[in-house]
Amino acid sequence: MFATQLPGPKFVQLFSPVIEALKILGGSARPAEVREQIAEAQQIPEEERAVLLEGGGNRFDNLVAWARFYLVKAGYIDSSRRGVWALTEKGRAIPSFNHDEALELFKAVHSEFSTGQKAKDLESEDEAAASPPDETSAAATDYQTDLLETLLALPPEGFERFCQRLLRESGFQEVTVTGRSGDGGIDGIGILQVNPLVSFKVLFQCKRYKGSVNPSQVRDFRGAMMGRADKGIIITTGTFTTEAKREAVRDGVPPIELVNGEKLIAMLESLELGLVPVQTYKVDDSFFDVYR
Repeated sequence: MFATQLPGPKFVQLFSPVIEALKILGGSARPAEVREQIAEAQQIPEEERAVLLEGGGNRFDNLVAWARFYLVKAGYIDSSRRGVWALTEKGRAIPSFNHDEALELFKAVHSEFSTGQKAKDLESEDEAAASPPDETSAAATDYQTDLLETLLALPPEGFERFCQRLLRESGFQEVTVTGRSGDGGIDGIGILQVNPLVSFKVLFQCKRYKGSVNPSQVRDFRGAMMGRADKGIIITTGTFTTEAKREAVRDGVPPIELVNGEKLIAMLESLELGLVPVQTYKVDDSFFDVYR
């Protein structure tokens, strides 16, 4: 997707795709939805989406995050709602950016905030090595990264027991870790009680991944659960390829619920499991305008 001969950081080429993705998604969306829409519209190959940075983060996700950061600073995206990217009136009104316009926007915004980095420094191949600042809280990205690193450092059996606890906290009953190898990738079983009359037997698989789970792994898991359970869940610290997501909901076969690293963090935040909430404050400059 990225034209190497164009000047400027690669994420500049994502300014228009981010805006277009949000328009297609109705003006607002969660980050994962924006990335999926861009990947589909730009026909980005799975192997390009799976490339990791030296620090372990996903390179494509990081580039999209940098594009969003500059669009927020330029007033095209509203950052007031945590976890949701929404177009402002300015963002809805603009048709698109050509590369020259996008590069000028980048330079203008870059000159307005201090990162200890010159604009030309970002034009290297490693422009996405660092995460973009987050205007809601610089610590937000830090704790999410720390959380994933903590989960990745767990031994296999420890991660399985963590997933067992997560499912219990999410309402599952009789959750058991099988702890057996050669069982088709099935790591455990549980019961989801929908109401006093209806319950489902659910098998789950735990994957401590930095990379992406592919469709063949989803198919293998489904094959192992056929005739043994009504539903299946795959929990990973990584991501799922687009084809894996399609395979999970393919017609005519039992659906597989997919929990990627981003959704895993959201669940832990909601349950306050393994995380301690910390309240902080941000100065509301607009409040003081009347006194200036």
